[in-house]
Amino acid sequence: MTKTIFLLGTLFALTLSAQAAEQTSHLDSIQQQGQLRVCTTGDYKPYTFKRTDGDFEGIDIAMARSLADSLGVKVEWVQTTWKTLMPDMQAGKCDIGMGGISVTLERQKKAYFSNTLDTDGKIPLVRCDDVSKYQTVEQINQPNVRLVEPAGGTNEAFVHAFLPKAQLALHDNVTIFQQLLDNKADVMITDASEALYQQKLKPGLCAVNPHQYMQYGEKAYLLPRDDISWKLYVDQWLHLNKVTGKYQQVLGEWLAVPQ
Repeated sequence: MTKTIFLLGTLFALTLSAQAAEQTSHLDSIQQQGQLRVCTTGDYKPYTFKRTDGDFEGIDIAMARSLADSLGVKVEWVQTTWKTLMPDMQAGKCDIGMGGISVTLERQKKAYFSNTLDTDGKIPLVRCDDVSKYQTVEQINQPNVRLVEPAGGTNEAFVHAFLPKAQLALHDNVTIFQQLLDNKADVMITDASEALYQQKLKPGLCAVNPHQYMQYGEKAYLLPRDDISWKLYVDQWLHLNKVTGKYQQVLGEWLAVPQ
């Protein structure tokens, strides 16, 4: 009888221990570990960019630091690529993905998104002399049109879906704009925010119809699908940053001075 009671007591203790482990939320884990692991590509101005000194800058980099401050933890940058962003998230390498990430149903199947940051659709970025040539999908979807896109993101996906007849070359997202200026490519399909920023940054490049999207889009932060409490925290933090004007301040400060 005593042995039976001992075994039952041990089993009960193990059950409580297992339940306690299961109840440790993602939010609690971040605070316990003292760090916020942020997956970011570092190649997408004005949201995320890795400088030559190894540090990161951009709108979402500033917001990541703000999120970490709200938790009382440090930021650990986990550099990823657009192709490996979702595998890295699913492998548990990061607590949040930040850096101009577009909301898609395919991504939604595998992860959570925060509340929407902004709306942002796909448009062409071209040499200014060629604006009239590339106004529509029909004009761009031609065998003689040279498209250039970064690999693995929603820009490449748009090209495969809507511009299959055009020539597509994949290029890194840092020097890709020079390909247009050097006449090595004709069109880059990208988000209006990036196109407008690069238009300001690089004379000779023009955003085509930046308020008439070829495809509607939204941006948000990517979150692991293991704990709703972490998403709720991020959503509330973002809400407070927006209603107090802090998000708009970060947005305006970074966009006001091209780097």
